[in-house]
Amino acid sequence: MTRPAPSLPPPSKKRKIQKDSEFVKSVERLESQLTSAAAANGSLNPLADLLNLALGAGEAHDTSKAIYALYRVFVVIITGGKLASGGDEAAKLVKGWIWERLNLYVDFLCGLLKDEEKLLRISALQILFSLQKHLSTSASLRDSQPQFHISHFRKIVSALLLCPPSGRSTQSSVNVLDPDVLHQFHEKWFSVNDDVRWFFLREAGSLIDSTIISAHPNLPLNLLSILEGLSTFPTEKAELNSWWVSEMGAKPSKPKPSKKGGAASAEASSDEEDAADKDTAEEDDWRKFFDEDVESQDTNKPQTPGARLHKLTLHQSLHSLPSHRAVFTRAWLALLPKLAVGRDAVGTRALALRALNVMHRGVMPHLTRPVLVMDWVGGSVDHGGTVGLLALNALFVLMKDYNLDYPSFYTRLYAFLDRDILHSKHRARFFRLTELFLSSTHIPATLLASFIKRLARLSLAASPAAVVLIIPFTYNTLKRHPALMGMIHRPAGAGADAADPFDFDEPNPLLTRALESSLWELQTHTAHYLAGVSTLSKIFGEAFTKPGYAMEDFLDHTYGTLFDADASRKIKKEPPVAVDMGKQPDLFRDSEVEVNRDVVSELWSFSA
Repeated sequence: MTRPAPSLPPPSKKRKIQKDSEFVKSVERLESQLTSAAAANGSLNPLADLLNLALGAGEAHDTSKAIYALYRVFVVIITGGKLASGGDEAAKLVKGWIWERLNLYVDFLCGLLKDEEKLLRISALQILFSLQKHLSTSASLRDSQPQFHISHFRKIVSALLLCPPSGRSTQSSVNVLDPDVLHQFHEKWFSVNDDVRWFFLREAGSLIDSTIISAHPNLPLNLLSILEGLSTFPTEKAELNSWWVSEMGAKPSKPKPSKKGGAASAEASSDEEDAADKDTAEEDDWRKFFDEDVESQDTNKPQTPGARLHKLTLHQSLHSLPSHRAVFTRAWLALLPKLAVGRDAVGTRALALRALNVMHRGVMPHLTRPVLVMDWVGGSVDHGGTVGLLALNALFVLMKDYNLDYPSFYTRLYAFLDRDILHSKHRARFFRLTELFLSSTHIPATLLASFIKRLARLSLAASPAAVVLIIPFTYNTLKRHPALMGMIHRPAGAGADAADPFDFDEPNPLLTRALESSLWELQTHTAHYLAGVSTLSKIFGEAFTKPGYAMEDFLDHTYGTLFDADASRKIKKEPPVAVDMGKQPDLFRDSEVEVNRDVVSELWSFSA
C-alpha cells in the first residue's frame, strides 16, 4: 500500500538547512584549499572567492562562519611571512594583492561593529584585535625589535569613533558606539593593556583634530564615552606592566639624556608627541616654563638628566609614564573644545555635563599641566546653569591644588544663588560644594554674610525641603564665623533706617551690605506650617552650644521624606477636629442666629 502524497509543501526549514550546509561546505572547502596553498607556496586565488562569500552572506551565522574562516587563513598567511616586504617584482605584486584582500576584510570587520547582530559585533572586535597582535608580532620578528602595527590599529580607532555602517545592512544607522562593543573594548583592552591605551589616546587625538565635526557629529560623543570610563590610568611606572602585543613588554634601551633639559625635560606638554616631525630648532622655548618638574619635587631622589618625550622611540614611550600622561592630555585637549556649550545648546550641553562629572577626579590628576583646561572650565562656569554649577568644582580644584588665580570665583559662585538652584535636581551637590568653598576661616565676613543673607531671602519662596537644608547650612556658617553672629542678634528696626539695608540685586557679594542686615527671614520660619521646619528654625533662638549639623543628613530631603517624617511623628496632644454645635461658636457671635438651628441643612437647601 503506497503512502498518499502530502497535501502540504515540505517545510522551508529543511530547505534552509540544506542551503546553509552548502554555504558552510563552500567556506570549508575554500579554507582548506587556502591553508594548503599557503603552506606549500601555492596559488592564493581562492582567497578572493572566500572573501566574496563573506561579503555576500545574508544570514548572520553565514557571515560568522566566513569571517572566522578568513581570519584563520590570514593568520596562516601572516605568520608564514607572506606579507613581509622584499622579494622580486612578481612577489611584490602578489603581496600587494594579498594586502588589498586583507584591507577589504578589515574594512568589512570595521563595519560589522555597527551590525544589528550582537554576535557579529563582538566577533568582529575580537578578530580585529587578534589580527593586531599577529601583524605586530610578525613585524617584530621581521625587524628584530618590538613593533606595533599602527596602520591596522588606526583603522580600529576610526571604526570605534566614526562607527561606519555595516556592510550587511542597507539601512542607515546612527553613528554611535554600541554599549556592548564599548564594554568589551574597555574590559578586555583599553582598561587593561598599556600599549592599546597609549596608541588609542594618540590616534584618537589626531583623529578628532583632523576630522570635520559637522560631517561626523557623534565623534565627540564616542570618544567621551571611552575616555570617561577609564579608571585604571597608571600613576606609577611600575603599573606599566600589561601588554597586548607581548613584544612591547620587553625592556627598552635607555633614552639619551638631554643636554639642556635636565629632570625638567622628562615632562612635556601635550603636543610634544608629534613634535618629532616638526622643526625642533626652538625646542627650549616658552613651553619649558610650563613643564612640570615632577621628579624634582622629591628632594631625596638624585637629579638625573632625562630626555624629551618627542625624542623617545615608540617602544621607549610605552614604558615612560610622562609619555602616557602626554597622550592622555592631548586627547582631552582635542576633545574639550568640541564640547563647548556655545556650539550647540542641546547636544553638547549633555556631553559637557558628562565631562565635568569626571574632570576633577578622573582627568586633571593625570594631565601634564591641569591648568591647560582652565579656559574650557572657565567658559563652562560663565555659561551658568547646571553646566556652570558642575564646572565650579573643577575650577575650585584648579585653584586649590594647582595654584590657579581666579579672583572672581566667589562672585561667580554668588551669581548661582537664585530661586532656580533651590529647585534644581543638583541642589544637594551645589550645597555640598558651597559648604566646601566657604569652609575657610580666612574668607571675609562681608562676603559670607552676603551668601547666608541671600539664601535666607530665597528661603521665603522655597519648598520645605530646601528650607530644612538652608537652616543647618546657615547655622554651620555662623558657628564657624562668629563675626556673623550680629545678624541674628540685631533687633528689628535698629538703626536710623528701619528698612532692610541688604541689596538683593547687587551682583558683587562685597557690596550688598548684608552684614548690616539681619536674618529676619529665618525667624519667620518659626511659624512655618510644617512642624519639622518650624522646630528646626528655632535653633537660632538658642545658645550656640550644639555642634555643627552634618549636612549629609539634610541634602536628600524631598516632599515625600518630609511628609513621611511628619506623618509618623508621635502626637503628644490631640488637635481639635470638631466644634460643639450646642454652644454658640465665634462664627455667629455678632448675629442673631439661633443656637439650635440646623445650619448645615439650611445651607444645602437650594430651593429657598
